[in-house]
Amino acid sequence: MKVVDMHCDTLSALLSAKRQGKNFDFENSDTQISLSKMQAGDYLLQNFAIFVNLGETDSPLPEALEMILLFESEMEKHADLIRPVRSYADIEQNQADGVMSALLTGEEGEITMGNPDFLYFLYKLGMRMMTLTWNYENSLGFPNVRLDKKASASSDRYCLSQNKGLKEQGIVFLEEMERLGMIIDVSHLSDAGFYDVLEHTTKPFVASHSNARALARHPRNLTDEMIRALADRGGVAGINYFDAFVKDRVDGKAALSLCRDMVAHMKHMKQVGGIGCIGLGSDFDGFGSPVEMKDCSGMQLLADEMSREGFSTGEIEAVFSENVLRVYKELL
Repeated sequence: MKVVDMHCDTLSALLSAKRQGKNFDFENSDTQISLSKMQAGDYLLQNFAIFVNLGETDSPLPEALEMILLFESEMEKHADLIRPVRSYADIEQNQADGVMSALLTGEEGEITMGNPDFLYFLYKLGMRMMTLTWNYENSLGFPNVRLDKKASASSDRYCLSQNKGLKEQGIVFLEEMERLGMIIDVSHLSDAGFYDVLEHTTKPFVASHSNARALARHPRNLTDEMIRALADRGGVAGINYFDAFVKDRVDGKAALSLCRDMVAHMKHMKQVGGIGCIGLGSDFDGFGSPVEMKDCSGMQLLADEMSREGFSTGEIEAVFSENVLRVYKELL
Protein backbone atom coordinates (compact mmCIF):
# COMPACT_ATOMS: atom_id res chain seq x y z
CA MET A 1 0.00 0.00 0.00
CA LYS A 2 1.87 3.08 -1.24
CA VAL A 3 2.20 5.90 1.31
CA VAL A 4 2.18 9.66 0.74
CA ASP A 5 2.70 11.64 3.96
CA MET A 6 2.11 15.39 3.93
CA HIS A 7 4.10 16.30 7.06
CA CYS A 8 7.03 15.30 9.23
CA ASP A 9 9.65 17.11 11.32
CA THR A 10 12.51 14.75 10.55
CA LEU A 11 14.77 17.48 9.16
CA SER A 12 14.57 19.31 12.48
CA ALA A 13 15.62 16.15 14.30
CA LEU A 14 18.52 15.56 11.92
CA LEU A 15 19.69 19.19 12.14
CA SER A 16 19.61 19.01 15.93
CA ALA A 17 21.78 15.89 15.82
CA LYS A 18 24.18 17.58 13.42
CA ARG A 19 24.50 20.67 15.61
CA GLN A 20 25.29 18.48 18.59
CA GLY A 21 28.10 16.86 16.65
CA LYS A 22 26.36 13.50 16.55
CA ASN A 23 26.88 11.15 13.66
CA PHE A 24 23.71 10.18 11.88
CA ASP A 25 22.96 8.09 8.85
CA PHE A 26 19.60 9.08 7.38
CA GLU A 27 19.30 5.68 5.75
CA ASN A 28 19.28 3.99 9.15
CA SER A 29 18.80 6.84 11.65
CA ASP A 30 16.83 6.36 14.88
CA THR A 31 14.27 8.96 13.78
CA GLN A 32 10.68 7.82 13.18
CA ILE A 33 11.29 8.45 9.51
CA SER A 34 14.46 7.07 7.93
CA LEU A 35 15.05 5.76 4.45
CA SER A 36 15.14 2.12 5.48
CA LYS A 37 11.92 2.53 7.48
CA MET A 38 10.27 4.31 4.55
CA GLN A 39 11.17 1.39 2.30
CA ALA A 40 9.71 -1.05 4.83
CA GLY A 41 6.53 1.06 4.99
CA ASP A 42 6.19 1.14 1.17
CA TYR A 43 6.54 4.93 0.87
CA LEU A 44 6.03 6.70 -2.41
CA LEU A 45 6.49 10.28 -1.18
CA GLN A 46 7.31 12.08 2.04
CA ASN A 47 6.91 15.82 2.64
CA PHE A 48 9.84 17.16 4.67
CA ALA A 49 9.05 20.33 6.60
CA ILE A 50 11.43 23.23 7.12
CA PHE A 51 10.31 24.10 10.64
CA VAL A 52 11.46 27.25 12.42
CA ASN A 53 10.47 28.14 16.01
CA LEU A 54 10.12 31.91 16.30
CA GLY A 55 10.45 31.60 20.06
CA GLU A 56 14.04 30.45 19.61
CA THR A 57 15.36 32.62 16.78
CA ASP A 58 15.18 36.16 15.42
CA SER A 59 16.60 34.97 12.08
CA PRO A 60 14.01 32.59 10.60
CA LEU A 61 15.25 32.74 7.00
CA PRO A 62 18.91 31.80 7.75
CA GLU A 63 17.57 29.04 10.02
CA ALA A 64 15.44 27.74 7.17
CA LEU A 65 18.33 27.89 4.71
CA GLU A 66 20.51 25.79 7.02
CA MET A 67 17.83 23.12 7.04
CA ILE A 68 17.40 23.30 3.27
CA LEU A 69 21.14 22.74 2.85
CA LEU A 70 20.86 19.65 5.04
CA PHE A 71 17.93 18.42 2.94
CA GLU A 72 19.87 18.91 -0.28
CA SER A 73 22.92 17.16 1.16
CA GLU A 74 20.91 14.12 2.24
CA MET A 75 19.10 13.94 -1.09
CA GLU A 76 22.39 13.96 -2.99
CA LYS A 77 23.92 11.38 -0.67
CA HIS A 78 21.01 8.96 -1.07
CA ALA A 79 19.91 9.62 -4.66
CA ASP A 80 19.76 5.88 -5.26
CA LEU A 81 16.89 5.66 -2.76
CA ILE A 82 15.11 9.03 -2.73
CA ARG A 83 15.08 12.17 -4.87
CA PRO A 84 13.51 15.63 -4.43
CA VAL A 85 10.51 16.64 -6.51
CA ARG A 86 9.34 20.02 -7.74
CA SER A 87 6.53 18.92 -10.04
CA TYR A 88 4.07 16.08 -10.44
CA ALA A 89 6.11 14.85 -13.40
CA ASP A 90 9.07 14.43 -11.04
CA ILE A 91 6.96 12.17 -8.80
CA GLU A 92 6.01 10.04 -11.78
CA GLN A 93 9.62 9.85 -12.97
CA ASN A 94 10.91 8.81 -9.55
CA GLN A 95 8.27 6.11 -9.33
CA ALA A 96 9.26 4.85 -12.78
CA ASP A 97 12.91 4.81 -11.66
CA GLY A 98 12.06 2.82 -8.54
CA VAL A 99 13.06 5.52 -6.03
CA MET A 100 11.05 7.37 -3.38
CA SER A 101 10.20 11.07 -3.59
CA ALA A 102 10.79 13.96 -1.17
CA LEU A 103 8.81 17.20 -1.28
CA LEU A 104 10.19 20.24 0.55
CA THR A 105 7.67 22.25 2.60
CA GLY A 106 7.72 25.15 5.05
CA GLU A 107 6.21 25.17 8.55
CA GLU A 108 6.22 28.85 9.58
CA GLY A 109 5.45 31.55 7.06
CA GLU A 110 7.87 33.97 8.70
CA ILE A 111 10.76 32.15 7.02
CA THR A 112 9.88 34.54 4.19
CA MET A 113 10.27 37.56 6.53
CA GLY A 114 6.94 38.66 5.07
CA ASN A 115 8.64 39.42 1.76
CA PRO A 116 7.12 37.96 -1.45
CA ASP A 117 10.60 38.04 -3.04
CA PHE A 118 11.84 35.63 -0.37
CA LEU A 119 8.78 33.45 -0.98
CA TYR A 120 9.84 33.26 -4.62
CA PHE A 121 13.42 32.52 -3.52
CA LEU A 122 12.24 29.57 -1.41
CA TYR A 123 10.11 28.37 -4.31
CA LYS A 124 13.18 28.42 -6.56
CA LEU A 125 14.97 26.31 -3.92
CA GLY A 126 12.25 23.68 -4.26
CA MET A 127 9.70 24.53 -1.57
CA ARG A 128 6.25 23.59 -2.82
CA MET A 129 4.01 23.89 0.26
CA MET A 130 3.98 26.24 3.26
CA THR A 131 1.93 26.89 6.39
CA LEU A 132 1.21 30.57 6.85
CA THR A 133 1.92 30.36 10.59
CA TRP A 134 3.19 27.99 13.23
CA ASN A 135 2.25 28.76 16.85
CA TYR A 136 3.26 32.43 16.94
CA GLU A 137 1.76 35.54 15.44
CA ASN A 138 3.86 36.61 12.46
CA SER A 139 3.80 39.17 9.66
CA LEU A 140 1.19 37.12 7.76
CA GLY A 141 -1.38 36.29 10.43
CA PHE A 142 -2.37 34.47 13.59
CA PRO A 143 -2.32 30.79 14.61
CA ASN A 144 -5.03 28.95 16.51
CA VAL A 145 -2.76 28.00 19.39
CA ARG A 146 -0.58 31.00 20.10
CA LEU A 147 2.52 30.70 22.26
CA ASP A 148 3.19 33.77 24.36
CA LYS A 149 6.88 34.67 24.09
CA LYS A 150 6.61 36.96 27.13
CA ALA A 151 5.03 34.39 29.43
CA SER A 152 6.91 33.44 32.56
CA ALA A 153 7.87 29.82 33.16
CA SER A 154 5.09 29.48 35.74
CA SER A 155 2.36 31.15 33.69
CA ASP A 156 0.13 29.73 31.00
CA ARG A 157 2.20 29.77 27.79
CA TYR A 158 -0.81 29.32 25.56
CA CYS A 159 -3.52 31.68 24.43
CA LEU A 160 -5.99 31.37 21.58
CA SER A 161 -6.31 33.70 18.62
CA GLN A 162 -9.07 31.88 16.74
CA ASN A 163 -10.91 35.07 15.83
CA LYS A 164 -7.84 36.84 14.43
CA GLY A 165 -7.17 35.92 10.82
CA LEU A 166 -4.70 36.85 8.12
CA LYS A 167 -3.06 40.25 7.97
CA GLU A 168 -2.95 42.32 4.78
CA GLN A 169 0.41 40.79 3.86
CA GLY A 170 -1.02 37.33 4.40
CA ILE A 171 -3.70 38.03 1.80
CA VAL A 172 -0.97 39.20 -0.60
CA PHE A 173 0.85 35.91 -0.02
CA LEU A 174 -2.21 33.85 -0.89
CA GLU A 175 -2.33 35.36 -4.36
CA GLU A 176 1.41 34.90 -4.86
CA MET A 177 1.42 31.30 -3.64
CA GLU A 178 -1.41 30.39 -6.01
CA ARG A 179 0.41 32.13 -8.86
CA LEU A 180 3.66 30.28 -8.18
CA GLY A 181 2.12 26.87 -7.59
CA MET A 182 3.08 26.68 -3.91
CA ILE A 183 0.39 24.77 -2.00
CA ILE A 184 -1.28 26.73 0.81
CA ASP A 185 -1.31 24.77 4.08
CA VAL A 186 -3.80 25.90 6.75
CA SER A 187 -2.59 23.62 9.55
CA HIS A 188 -1.76 25.85 12.56
CA LEU A 189 -3.71 28.78 11.09
CA SER A 190 -6.50 30.39 13.14
CA ASP A 191 -10.15 29.64 12.45
CA ALA A 192 -10.60 33.16 11.07
CA GLY A 193 -7.49 32.67 8.94
CA PHE A 194 -8.92 29.46 7.48
CA TYR A 195 -11.93 31.38 6.22
CA ASP A 196 -9.70 34.15 4.90
CA VAL A 197 -7.94 31.52 2.80
CA LEU A 198 -11.29 30.19 1.63
CA GLU A 199 -12.45 33.70 0.64
CA HIS A 200 -9.27 34.87 -1.09
CA THR A 201 -8.28 31.76 -3.06
CA THR A 202 -9.76 29.74 -5.90
CA LYS A 203 -7.64 26.57 -5.95
CA PRO A 204 -7.54 23.58 -3.57
CA PHE A 205 -5.54 23.96 -0.38
CA VAL A 206 -4.57 21.50 2.36
CA ALA A 207 -4.40 21.05 6.11
CA SER A 208 -1.27 18.93 6.08
CA HIS A 209 -1.51 17.59 9.65
CA SER A 210 -4.90 18.28 11.25
CA ASN A 211 -7.69 16.02 12.53
CA ALA A 212 -11.40 16.46 13.36
CA ARG A 213 -12.22 18.77 16.26
CA ALA A 214 -15.50 16.92 16.82
CA LEU A 215 -13.48 13.92 18.09
CA ALA A 216 -10.54 15.69 19.75
CA ARG A 217 -11.12 19.24 20.95
CA HIS A 218 -7.61 20.53 20.31
CA PRO A 219 -8.02 23.88 18.47
CA ARG A 220 -5.44 22.76 15.89
CA ASN A 221 -8.05 20.33 14.57
CA LEU A 222 -10.70 21.22 11.99
CA THR A 223 -14.38 21.84 12.70
CA ASP A 224 -16.96 19.99 10.62
CA GLU A 225 -17.70 23.22 8.76
CA MET A 226 -14.02 23.54 7.86
CA ILE A 227 -13.85 19.92 6.71
CA ARG A 228 -16.83 20.47 4.41
CA ALA A 229 -15.33 23.67 3.02
CA LEU A 230 -11.97 22.01 2.44
CA ALA A 231 -13.64 19.07 0.71
CA ASP A 232 -15.83 21.31 -1.45
CA ARG A 233 -12.68 23.13 -2.62
CA GLY A 234 -11.02 19.83 -3.53
CA GLY A 235 -8.48 19.95 -0.72
CA VAL A 236 -7.18 17.30 1.69
CA ALA A 237 -6.55 17.08 5.43
CA GLY A 238 -3.71 14.83 6.61
CA ILE A 239 -4.45 12.65 9.64
CA ASN A 240 -2.04 13.63 12.43
CA TYR A 241 -0.77 10.79 14.65
CA PHE A 242 0.03 12.98 17.70
CA ASP A 243 -2.11 11.74 20.62
CA ALA A 244 -3.29 15.25 21.61
CA PHE A 245 -4.91 15.63 18.18
CA VAL A 246 -6.27 12.08 18.08
CA LYS A 247 -8.08 11.89 21.42
CA ASP A 248 -8.76 14.27 24.29
CA ARG A 249 -6.13 13.77 26.95
CA VAL A 250 -7.09 12.71 30.47
CA ASP A 251 -5.68 15.17 33.02
CA GLY A 252 -3.44 16.54 30.30
CA LYS A 253 -1.31 13.39 30.23
CA ALA A 254 0.17 12.01 27.00
CA ALA A 255 -1.06 8.57 25.96
CA LEU A 256 -0.36 5.94 23.33
CA SER A 257 -1.83 7.08 20.01
CA LEU A 258 -3.84 4.14 18.66
CA CYS A 259 -4.63 3.32 15.04
CA ARG A 260 -8.28 2.72 15.91
CA ASP A 261 -8.60 6.31 17.13
CA MET A 262 -6.93 7.65 13.98
CA VAL A 263 -9.39 5.60 11.92
CA ALA A 264 -12.26 7.07 13.95
CA HIS A 265 -11.21 10.49 12.64
CA MET A 266 -11.16 9.11 9.11
CA LYS A 267 -14.67 7.70 9.50
CA HIS A 268 -15.94 11.03 10.81
CA MET A 269 -14.24 13.03 8.07
CA LYS A 270 -15.59 10.64 5.43
CA GLN A 271 -19.11 11.21 6.76
CA VAL A 272 -18.66 14.99 6.82
CA GLY A 273 -16.64 15.67 3.66
CA GLY A 274 -16.35 12.39 1.77
CA ILE A 275 -13.44 9.99 1.37
CA GLY A 276 -11.68 12.34 -1.07
CA CYS A 277 -10.76 14.91 1.59
CA ILE A 278 -8.67 12.54 3.75
CA GLY A 279 -4.92 11.96 3.55
CA LEU A 280 -2.01 11.29 5.89
CA GLY A 281 0.03 13.88 7.79
CA SER A 282 1.89 11.89 10.43
CA ASP A 283 3.83 14.69 12.18
CA PHE A 284 6.47 12.00 12.82
CA ASP A 285 9.57 13.27 14.64
CA GLY A 286 7.57 16.31 15.75
CA PHE A 287 6.18 15.03 19.06
CA GLY A 288 7.32 12.90 21.97
CA SER A 289 4.32 10.74 22.83
CA PRO A 290 4.22 7.09 21.66
CA VAL A 291 2.39 5.83 18.57
CA GLU A 292 1.03 2.32 18.04
CA MET A 293 2.87 1.84 14.73
CA LYS A 294 6.03 3.28 16.39
CA ASP A 295 7.49 4.67 13.18
CA CYS A 296 6.87 4.85 9.45
CA SER A 297 7.76 1.19 8.90
CA GLY A 298 4.52 0.18 10.67
CA MET A 299 2.01 1.75 8.29
CA GLN A 300 0.44 -1.61 7.50
CA LEU A 301 -1.04 -1.55 11.01
CA LEU A 302 -3.06 1.53 10.05
CA ALA A 303 -4.15 -0.02 6.75
CA ASP A 304 -5.22 -3.19 8.56
CA GLU A 305 -7.26 -1.17 11.08
CA MET A 306 -8.98 0.72 8.26
CA SER A 307 -9.90 -2.60 6.64
CA ARG A 308 -11.33 -3.94 9.91
CA GLU A 309 -13.44 -0.81 10.23
CA GLY A 310 -15.02 -1.31 6.83
CA PHE A 311 -12.89 0.79 4.49
CA SER A 312 -12.54 -0.79 1.06
CA THR A 313 -9.16 -1.35 -0.61
CA GLY A 314 -9.89 1.56 -2.93
CA GLU A 315 -10.72 3.85 -0.01
CA ILE A 316 -7.53 2.87 1.82
CA GLU A 317 -5.48 3.60 -1.28
CA ALA A 318 -7.26 6.97 -1.61
CA VAL A 319 -6.34 7.96 1.95
CA PHE A 320 -2.81 6.53 1.83
CA SER A 321 -1.82 8.25 -1.42
CA GLU A 322 -4.31 8.95 -4.18
CA ASN A 323 -6.17 11.91 -2.66
CA VAL A 324 -2.98 13.87 -2.02
CA LEU A 325 -1.55 12.93 -5.41
CA ARG A 326 -4.70 14.28 -7.05
CA VAL A 327 -4.11 17.67 -5.40
CA TYR A 328 -0.41 17.61 -6.30
CA LYS A 329 -1.21 16.77 -9.92
CA GLU A 330 -3.48 19.81 -10.12
CA LEU A 331 -1.25 22.30 -8.31
CA LEU A 332 2.42 21.40 -8.76
